[in-house]
Amino acid sequence: MQTTSNWRANFLLLLTAMIWGSSFVAQRQGMEHVSPFTFNGLRFLVGAVSLLPILFHSRSKEYNSTGTMPLLSWPIIAGGFSLGLVLFAGASLQQIGIVETTAGKAGFITGLYVIIVPLLGLFGKQNTRFGTWLGALLAVIGMYFLSVTDDLSLSRGDLLVLCSALFWAMHVQLISRLCQKHDALQLSFYQFLFCALFSLLTALQWETISLAGIRGALFPIFYTGIFSVGIAYTLQVVAQKKAHPAHAAIILSLESVFAVLAGYFILGEILTPRGLFGCSLMLAGMLLSQLLTSRNSDQILRGSRWYRKILN
Repeated sequence: MQTTSNWRANFLLLLTAMIWGSSFVAQRQGMEHVSPFTFNGLRFLVGAVSLLPILFHSRSKEYNSTGTMPLLSWPIIAGGFSLGLVLFAGASLQQIGIVETTAGKAGFITGLYVIIVPLLGLFGKQNTRFGTWLGALLAVIGMYFLSVTDDLSLSRGDLLVLCSALFWAMHVQLISRLCQKHDALQLSFYQFLFCALFSLLTALQWETISLAGIRGALFPIFYTGIFSVGIAYTLQVVAQKKAHPAHAAIILSLESVFAVLAGYFILGEILTPRGLFGCSLMLAGMLLSQLLTSRNSDQILRGSRWYRKILN
């Protein structure tokens, strides 16, 4: 059964998805002024800096009571480096791939990490129950109806976005492992810092950075840096201390639903009946993944006649 801490973690993940989805408008506006690596580098740098006051405040309280691990400890830095590297790869591939494909295809292909997460979990011998698989399947089908409006031919952009989905899945799994050993705020700070460093170094090598462009994108950079990066990614790390990686992936996939809603309310984009149907399937997938997770429900499903027919 779901405990209070589990439901709290799920709520934090849902809030994370809401923030990411609503930040989509600001990200689109920022890309009108600067290039992908420049935008990612600056917003992740803002996200890292925004955590410093909270980080030092929490550390001072912990140190006065029980003592705490040094901020410059190598295990924390190594964990942040690995998270930052995966985060950089996923964000970069997705941002470049979107330029060369349609938004509908990119939304659907990125959402495939909902399926990739439990698949990766099999290698780590994680207990992924039937309800999780059913919820993930419904979420992917829902994302198809929500995002895809044309054929699914695999262009270069599609392939890049598909690769980014693999890195998003790896990011979810890696956070689940590291947040059990290290402080969530410290991990968040270092992953943002390293992702910003990798992005800015790449931007200096491949892009033209102009002060005029940065000034034009200043509000989107700060908005996404503080909310989408500083707050949302930190909530993800905190929540995944209690949430199953596969459940987390399904809830976080609702980012696309909130992106559509933000586009409707802020930009006046129309949500079609097809899109509403897709949103409904994704919400159903999220609920099923949470309700069908007990051992008893899993045994009932496995004992049913239609389930045995599927296996045979």
